[in-house]
Amino acid sequence: MTSEPKRTTRTRPEPTLAEDTNIKALHHRINQWFLNQARDLPWRRDECTPWGVMVSEFMLQQTPVKRVLPVWEEWMRRWPTPADLAAEPASEAVRAWGRLGYPRRAQRLHGTAVAIVEQHSGEVPADYEALLALPGVGSYTAAAISVFAFGLRATVIDTNIRRVHARAVSGKALPSRSLTAAETRLAEALMPADTPTSCLWNAATMELGALVCTAKSPTCELCPVEDLCAWVAAGKPEADYAPKGQSWHGTDRQVRGAVMAVLRAAHEPVDRELILGAGVASAGGTASSPAAASSPDLAFPSDAPAAVHHPLKALYALSPAAEQLQRCYAGLLADSLAREVAQGDTVLISL
Repeated sequence: MTSEPKRTTRTRPEPTLAEDTNIKALHHRINQWFLNQARDLPWRRDECTPWGVMVSEFMLQQTPVKRVLPVWEEWMRRWPTPADLAAEPASEAVRAWGRLGYPRRAQRLHGTAVAIVEQHSGEVPADYEALLALPGVGSYTAAAISVFAFGLRATVIDTNIRRVHARAVSGKALPSRSLTAAETRLAEALMPADTPTSCLWNAATMELGALVCTAKSPTCELCPVEDLCAWVAAGKPEADYAPKGQSWHGTDRQVRGAVMAVLRAAHEPVDRELILGAGVASAGGTASSPAAASSPDLAFPSDAPAAVHHPLKALYALSPAAEQLQRCYAGLLADSLAREVAQGDTVLISL
């Protein structure tokens, strides 16, 4: 839980809801906008099960909807219940995760499925505390599942919701870098009292932040509460920090992802030297760095299994520094995303 920040002298007091905005108007307009404009997503449909909602919440963490949709649909076709997933090894969950990124989420979701089968007779629990006790389920995910799967009253706070609150009520361009106690209090104060309206409000503010009140290019002219927005009224002041996107090219994340792509494509364990052979001896270079780029082209191994040719060529094309590749390889083993198997004098690796 976020601790209460120490009081300091403020140049502007925290907004008082009664003074700064018409809360009922915010509720009505944003909720009505959502009913008219919301995307038709499969995990929002009436026929979607609580398990389907849970899977979507795991997949949507730091991942855009368009990338999640095909993976979610295939996942639900293959594993329509927690018991179906729990019956498979965790490696199959990681393989099916595809290119969503952050594959440890697949491991955690598999662990959650096992816990649901063992502790809740195969049914996703509705209770917030019971959800929070499941592996891989944090406060946001527990609240989101309670609301979106079971229609219970809980305060859901994600980045999109925080941004709508910051602009419409607090008059700020962006929320704080990380969730603060003041933001949590504001989110709770803005929650409609009756349960159905509160559930709609959570979904509507999240959607408004995702589609209209975006971080970099908000389309205020399409916003249903532009005339009530404190940020617009203040002249759209600049944020006090510049949001930074996560880097990708040349990072360990990119190299780990390339190695994982090889392991997902393999139908059986592969010689680890096929992977480690992609490393380039350099003075501290990283993937796609000048040090790596200046190295001679690596010879693609002719004995590589046909199933891994495409992802293995992509890994070799990165030409990561040998020490970076070794670090990423060791990290995958430490995270249990990959495992080694000895076969005579050869060490094989697989999911």
